Amino acid sequence: MFIGLSVGLAACETVDDERIPYAPVNISFATVGEWQLYGVAGATDTRRFIKSERVPTNFPYTDYAQTGFGGVLLVGDFEGVPHAYDLACPVERTASVRINVDLDAMAGYCPKCHSTYDIFRLGTPLSGEAAEKGYALTRYRVGSAANIYIRITN
Repeated sequence: MFIGLSVGLAACETVDDERIPYAPVNISFATVGEWQLYGVAGATDTRRFIKSERVPTNFPYTDYAQTGFGGVLLVGDFEGVPHAYDLACPVERTASVRINVDLDAMAGYCPKCHSTYDIFRLGTPLSGEAAEKGYALTRYRVGSAANIYIRITN
């Protein structure tokens, strides 16, 4: 019985963060000033990037810029460290069904399936079908590169 319980608990802790179809991501903030204008300022700050819709307005998208399958959600975690996720809900798997942010609940949520996600940690599911099936948000890398202050890639 103990082995069965251990396996069951382990299965509950695994999440699938690769449900969204692959789409390239490349968002660059060349300078500190560009980051301060378009990035996340600190803890629990959020920003959406959707190149096809020119979100955010006036962001200097280049020909090489890509914003994933449904767009990119950039957040500052509780310590202000930036994290990035695809905006597409992993339950719905449609580019146009995007995660919204509810700062009162400190979570991301899908307006269609009503699943919620911990966007300030690792994009793990909190409730709804996503939690039942273990579907997490697709995470992207946030780091620096030569001559680029901050870069988001997959």
